[in-house]
Amino acid sequence: MRKIISIAGIALLATVFSTPVLAQDCSAAGTVGSAGSAAAGGTSASTVGTAGACQTDGGTTTSIGSGSSAAAVDGKSKSQTKVNENPNQLRAQSKAQAMDSGTFSKSQTKTRVKGDELQSRTRSMSHVPGEKPVKSTTDSTVVLPQP
Repeated sequence: MRKIISIAGIALLATVFSTPVLAQDCSAAGTVGSAGSAAAGGTSASTVGTAGACQTDGGTTTSIGSGSSAAAVDGKSKSQTKVNENPNQLRAQSKAQAMDSGTFSKSQTKTRVKGDELQSRTRSMSHVPGEKPVKSTTDSTVVLPQP
């Protein structure tokens, strides 16, 4: 009988700054996002990140969210998400990794809002010993126009 170890650590962390406004009040708005997953053998890992911004006469409202999940049939898995804020930018990073002997899957998403730029990038990879690794990258950037 196989023992199944699964960590479903999908956590969507949304942080909103400033006062919420209606969409029609935005002089400029944008959203960005990326996601990726990898699977090999009995392992899988997935991450996702998204961000949005709305410029108004009173300032800019931004939001960010990110999440991760990893699972392994007979191995180990871990996932984590962090959101950081400082006066210059809002950042989120999610990582997921699953390992079973030499087989592994991993994914990482980094999302940020800095000034008028929103960016999200996901890199995923899976590997089975003796085979070539499978890699993918998703990158998305939006720059809001100046009012």
